[in-house]
Amino acid sequence: MSLKHFFPNTEGIVLRALNSLVARNPQLELDEAERVVYSKTHDQSKVSLVSGGGSGHEPAWSGYVGDGMLAAAVSGEVFASPATKQIMAAIKNVPSDAGVILCITNYTGDNLHFGLAREKALGMGQKVGFLRMAEDVALGRKQTENLGRRGLAGNMFILKLVGAASQQSWTFERCIKLGQATNDQLVTIGSSLDHCHIPEREHHDAVPDDACVLGMGIHNEPGLHTISPMPSAEKLVDQMLAMLLDMNDSDRAFLEFKSKDEVALLINSFGGLSTLETEAMTSVTLSQLENGYSIKPCRIFVSMFETSLNAPGFSITLCNLTGIANSAELSMSEILTLLDSPTSAPAWPKNGYAYAENAEKASSSEKKSPVASRSEKSASDQGPKVDPKTIERALRQACNAAIEAEPDITKYDIVMGDGDCGDAVVGMCSGILSKLDSGLCSSGSLFEILDAVEESVEEIGGSLGAIIGITVAAFIANLRQQCASDSSSTMSAKLAGTSAGAALENLKTYTGARVGGRTVMDALIPFCETLQADADLGKAVAAAEKGANSTANMAAKFGRASYIGDKADGETPPDPGAWAAAIFLKGLQNGLEQS
Repeated sequence: MSLKHFFPNTEGIVLRALNSLVARNPQLELDEAERVVYSKTHDQSKVSLVSGGGSGHEPAWSGYVGDGMLAAAVSGEVFASPATKQIMAAIKNVPSDAGVILCITNYTGDNLHFGLAREKALGMGQKVGFLRMAEDVALGRKQTENLGRRGLAGNMFILKLVGAASQQSWTFERCIKLGQATNDQLVTIGSSLDHCHIPEREHHDAVPDDACVLGMGIHNEPGLHTISPMPSAEKLVDQMLAMLLDMNDSDRAFLEFKSKDEVALLINSFGGLSTLETEAMTSVTLSQLENGYSIKPCRIFVSMFETSLNAPGFSITLCNLTGIANSAELSMSEILTLLDSPTSAPAWPKNGYAYAENAEKASSSEKKSPVASRSEKSASDQGPKVDPKTIERALRQACNAAIEAEPDITKYDIVMGDGDCGDAVVGMCSGILSKLDSGLCSSGSLFEILDAVEESVEEIGGSLGAIIGITVAAFIANLRQQCASDSSSTMSAKLAGTSAGAALENLKTYTGARVGGRTVMDALIPFCETLQADADLGKAVAAAEKGANSTANMAAKFGRASYIGDKADGETPPDPGAWAAAIFLKGLQNGLEQS
């Protein structure tokens, strides 16, 4: 978690953020003086939903202003409740003949200021309701008996369901009843790797590197307890779900989920956790829910819903939709319709649930691929026969040599790139070795072997995988053409050289990288050109090694390494892709020449 910020303090930052939101959403308007975002399209005949709180939780709550959710949202300073004056301005900007509902997270400042605003509005003769949103389970009944549970990201379900009901012109009373029923059917638990950092403020005591906090809130307040050593993702989620679902925990058994209940899951990133990890934690959560509790959510929402600046954490919310339907006297179809209904609120994630039925119909229909599989093609097209032992030995030595070089390859790539080249090389080579272990070479069919090698290469992403994949695929295609025109062809260095030359020309149409660019091409180009010219594998491999070595201290012209600027000054290692290619080719040569 970084302590650095582009803005050295929070002065003016909230208003800048709100101006950005409104600038890209023309259906919204900003009352700058009071930091209120409101909907230009709000219908005065419908119930007005107003929410808000301290800033630093974006997109909450201004991001949820729009038809089908909030009519207005008010923003305080970072982690500070908005003032009563601001809340009154929000109510004034979205007048309603049906009534106004103030939706607040259960924190002291929000309770007081929104409460005062409500009393003032009531005194003016307005119809104003209060929905206190509180669903955290980390702090049990004993710790929260005076203040009540904290409001976390589960409140999004209240804003979405009640907002959709308002859009459908539900009465004030029905909206209040639905909101209360929804809050009663929510449980949330959070965890974080560290606290967030507020610009220009002293940082909290850092969470140790080998630990995480269970029950973390969204204002840097302490969590329930620190878990050390750091648990696996599966073990962490297991503990979190136990706090949500264990009915034997008398302090936290706030909500029961029965076997036939329809459940919605919401995973919220605290702002500093990558989307990749957030989605992966979602996958772990879904697996644990199904395997441990026989719960398979009918709706899944994953996003940064209610953040804590840059905190590297997340929360899990479970919503019992069946419980809401029962309490609010609604059918499950009505609940799902409200949840799935469209909204113009910019921060609510789009989903395909409304189209799920059509998608299921499409996926259930049988579709036949017009492209024949490699196995179907290779049955009538085996190519030249090769000695099974020799080709397997050569491929094994090449793969093992490249895998053994992974530490150096990764080290070189960290210096000049993003550090993933070593993993890519290991992935390719491991795939090939796996196929060799399955008896790939036993038939002695060259094309079958090369096709399998190409399959292993194409399974690896990244530019290196693509370049090698194109080269191998083009090599195979040209070799097939040569063998088709001369069925008596036998495998030779000359035949391989001709195909290598053709493959190189084909590859050049997809990349502008050439010798001197500090890429894998510094090894591939001399290898292919030498093999084509001299029909000598030893000379070609030597040329590849020379080309790879020449990339040391060479300025990069292609790929991520070309973006690093002055980091490249001074001595730099060889290009990792070129180095890996040279090592693989040398291993292949050694295996083929070994008697």
